[in-house]
Amino acid sequence: MENKFPTQRWQRKAMEQGVQKLAVPKDGNTSGRGLNLSNLSLNTPVLSAGSAKSSPGRCRTPGKKSPCRSAGTPGHSAVDGSLSLRPGGRTPTRAPKTPNGGDRFIPCRGTTDMENSYHCLVRGGSSADTTASASLSTSTSASGMDEAAAGGAGAEGQQLLTETLNNGVPRDTRILSFRAKAPQPSDSYANGLRVLYSATRANAPRAPSTRYIPSMPEKVLDAPDLLDDYYLHLLDWSASNQLAVALGSAVYVWNASDCTIASLTQMDSQEDYICSLAWVKEGSLLAVGDSTGAVQLWDVARQKRLRVMAGHEARVSTLSWNRHLVSSGSRSGAIHHHDVRVPSHHVGTLAGHVQEVCGLRWSDEGRLLASGGNDNQLLVWDAAAGTGEAAEPLHTLNHHQAAVKAVSWCPWSPHLLASGGGTADRTIRFWNASTGQLLNTTTTNSQVCSLVWSAEFKEIMSGHGFSYNQLTIWKYPQMTKVVDLTGHESRVLELTVSPDGSTVASAAADETIRLWKCWQTDKAKKTKASATKTGTSALLRGGIR
Repeated sequence: MENKFPTQRWQRKAMEQGVQKLAVPKDGNTSGRGLNLSNLSLNTPVLSAGSAKSSPGRCRTPGKKSPCRSAGTPGHSAVDGSLSLRPGGRTPTRAPKTPNGGDRFIPCRGTTDMENSYHCLVRGGSSADTTASASLSTSTSASGMDEAAAGGAGAEGQQLLTETLNNGVPRDTRILSFRAKAPQPSDSYANGLRVLYSATRANAPRAPSTRYIPSMPEKVLDAPDLLDDYYLHLLDWSASNQLAVALGSAVYVWNASDCTIASLTQMDSQEDYICSLAWVKEGSLLAVGDSTGAVQLWDVARQKRLRVMAGHEARVSTLSWNRHLVSSGSRSGAIHHHDVRVPSHHVGTLAGHVQEVCGLRWSDEGRLLASGGNDNQLLVWDAAAGTGEAAEPLHTLNHHQAAVKAVSWCPWSPHLLASGGGTADRTIRFWNASTGQLLNTTTTNSQVCSLVWSAEFKEIMSGHGFSYNQLTIWKYPQMTKVVDLTGHESRVLELTVSPDGSTVASAAADETIRLWKCWQTDKAKKTKASATKTGTSALLRGGIR
């Protein structure tokens, strides 16, 4: 009797592959549902891929010329294992998606001790009360069984026993091993998001504590409208114990001796603001740089403005005195020298930076000038080489990876220069300014905003930004950390030292100025040491004839 049922899909697929006839057992299952594949046999072998009798593959989409996929799982053979339902036999191997043959985040089982790894995971989970958190860790501690077996043996014997029980695997090894490692970045690559994942406290060794350092500030002053701008210098302490601070478009002077406050100047336009302040080393003259590109010279004792020295094309971000010469750094990248004694004040220009000059400091001897810029450069200028626009810097130091604002000369070593980098750098570097040699580098894990020295204790203090906004005291030259002083809620913008060197004032973006008495000396010990030194000198002088 002729079969009136339509041809089943599996029958059509088989016929498309060149199978002439299929022998189906007569078990009453004519619809193909529930077909027992173990009884299925092929009477005609599959034709080769190059045979002319092979019928073209059918496509589900009408009008599509390209052949569709054939039935069955790719590479899956028939029940007897000798035939395949694809033309040409086995499916050719597809090229891997990754060049290394697999994803590097998939562990390699061939190099992983699964039993030992499972044991370490179980031990870690029982101690931490969560197996899930232990499975995420890539390293493991020593097994408690190994420690118990070692007993009272020495350290070498215990280590040997541990490695023996762990099949030669040392302690604290990785549980999972990977086939391919992540490629190493080039030396010039700078990760802009590194600060978000590595902004932790510096893992510097602690210096032995030999004195008491208060962890709280001695005094806190409110500083409303203090600009949160990394490139500006808004605080300075004079030799006459007066603290000048720029708040927006105004300048105020706080007398640390009697705690009185005086308003010095106010900009005419509310859109203009004060950018930098610098006291002359001896006297009451204060240089004020503003956003219009001018440098104002004030006599604070008489509350009188002496002159206005213009010339910059953009704001004056930093100032530094060298006797009668005041140098100013601008956003345009130019450094101008102003002689305050003569009417034609502009006596020189240094053009070495291509971006804003945010750090400027003359050495104590007045021979060398250090300038840091937003172009990540630290330049050292020699005063004897001239101050014309054609003057070349003595040294061009390009080691920092961010803006160099923190620049400070060592008070007891005239050729020692310290510099600090911004968020992308976060290092303090020490240089020999005479030779340009890099002496030491310390990673702080935080933006370095300012640096000040203590000649009495041979220490250096650094002010930081994200993420702890701390002040850190380092012992030089070991660069061991003495203490971290915290309290500011935003980044520290500027540091300045009192005339006697005992107190440091820090201005921060939280609109506060905090006074830290961290370098206070014992007057009795200092007087005794001074007397001993004087007596020894007199004895030596008396012995010389």
